[in-house]
Amino acid sequence: MAMQTKLPMGIENFREIRTGGFYYIDKTGLIKTLLENPGKVNLFTRPRRFGKTLNMSMLKYFFEAGRDVMPFNNDMTFNNGMSFDNSTLFDGLEISKEKELCEEYMGKFPVISITLKGATGENFEDAKVMLRRIIGKEAMRFRFLLESDRIDDAERSQYEALVSMDKTGAFTMSDELLKDSMQMLSYLLQKHYGQEVIMLIDEYDVPLDKAYQSGYYDSMVELVRILFGNAFKTNDSLKFAVLTGCLRISKESIFTGLNNFKVYTVKDVRYKEYFGFTDLEVRQMLKYYGFSDQYDAVKEWYDGYLFGNLGIYCPWDVINYCGDLRDGSVAEPQNYWVNTSSNDIIRRFLSRAKTSDRNDIEQLINGNSIKKIIRQELTYRDLDSDSDNLWSILFTTGYLTQRNVQTGELTELVIPNREIQWIFIRQIREWFKWETEKNMEKLENFCSAFLENDTAAIEEGFNAYLKKTISIRDTNVRKEMKENFYHGILLGLFGNMDGWNVRSNAESGDGYSDISIEIEDQETGIVIELKYAENASFDTACREALKQINDQNYGEKLVDDGMTTIRKYGIACYKRRCKVISEEK
Repeated sequence: MAMQTKLPMGIENFREIRTGGFYYIDKTGLIKTLLENPGKVNLFTRPRRFGKTLNMSMLKYFFEAGRDVMPFNNDMTFNNGMSFDNSTLFDGLEISKEKELCEEYMGKFPVISITLKGATGENFEDAKVMLRRIIGKEAMRFRFLLESDRIDDAERSQYEALVSMDKTGAFTMSDELLKDSMQMLSYLLQKHYGQEVIMLIDEYDVPLDKAYQSGYYDSMVELVRILFGNAFKTNDSLKFAVLTGCLRISKESIFTGLNNFKVYTVKDVRYKEYFGFTDLEVRQMLKYYGFSDQYDAVKEWYDGYLFGNLGIYCPWDVINYCGDLRDGSVAEPQNYWVNTSSNDIIRRFLSRAKTSDRNDIEQLINGNSIKKIIRQELTYRDLDSDSDNLWSILFTTGYLTQRNVQTGELTELVIPNREIQWIFIRQIREWFKWETEKNMEKLENFCSAFLENDTAAIEEGFNAYLKKTISIRDTNVRKEMKENFYHGILLGLFGNMDGWNVRSNAESGDGYSDISIEIEDQETGIVIELKYAENASFDTACREALKQINDQNYGEKLVDDGMTTIRKYGIACYKRRCKVISEEK
């Protein structure tokens, strides 16, 4: 079957998807559910890359009144006088079956739609510049207000102050105007349309996250509290508002006084199917593109989240993998989520974790569950006040998920899928490297033991390092992956040695040795083969490793490179223990 429908990789604009011939999984049922469960201010918290921005774009195109609205173009110009009709964007979708709702709500409201993803800066002043830009650009979509006969001259002047720019193109609204900007713009739009305004704010918590990291959190909290208070609490021009974010910031922090404030988290059953892909939706997509044979792999890598009582896949991953399969650029699942953020939250957790926390992480990585109290309403100050709060952050940001629907105080947590497990393992390795570099004398003594053929010192040193890290013994993980974990630890340790030419999986003799090292000034070469000792069979695994070194002639390349002394090590690892045997040539 010829496939004309493109995959919307990285596209978050509903109109572009619906008019550009892209594959779209229908989430318009969100509109009906939202209208049938009215709240003045509605907050949806979901991990990143679960379709929040696309859903906000969908809401905008459904509700926004087309008459007189001039879309803002990329080249900073306007389609002056042009009106547009968004109703056809919803033809054939689930919401189009709701005739009465469509008649009452579709295209009937002015909509203010912004994302605060870019409202960040290294300091508070820079962040305010970006916030002015975001709100100012949104206000410029409504330049017709300058010609409106429904607002007076004083109100026109207020609008001009919102969109005023200096010679550099920076918006010049004062701090006081910035705090009132959302309320003022909604008031002017209500005056023009004779209709209350719908307000959409995507990524509402990003400015607070950046402010916390950069040291101006208190100032940003105060600004956002006043901005949101004016926009949501004391705003007679507001029909309703929808916000999205990763974290549910404490109501006492920025949502003070909002009585009709509804929060829908990953634990809530309502709206469970509208963020992310369901199993049926994934099966249908894979079948459409001819990749049904990839279902098991997709499920292992990208499924595993539980929203409410429904299993959910990460849509970003599924779409990107399908796209790469179509291009022929990959043949097996990749980690797509890792490139969308620094994943520093895991590193922060490891650096502050108690021994019990590290044991819990080990349980998670090895496919088991743990039970913790999850606080879904936090302030950013809470992140460092108690390490237990970091479990809540790992949960709300998608690094952990609930295994079953929880009714008691404790939540059963698991790592959702192979992709997130991979991220944990990589972060653990980087944290471990940082930890070992703090004691260079100990590290140098350990590495020198390989030069001196001191297997007892190697065993003692490696066992000490293994006790400080987190081991992989997941019965579902292939033996090769377990070996790779220990392989990675050794490579990290050796990488700190000056004058050591360390190669991993380098071609040597008749195969590829795990680790080969050349120390030219001593004309010494080292060959290491690692084995995972199933059921603690250390001696058998060590002998097998050493036999492989000899059978495959792994030392041949080192001899060819001029190394006169070759040391060969078979190392067997199991949990947090190792055994080492050697042979010298």
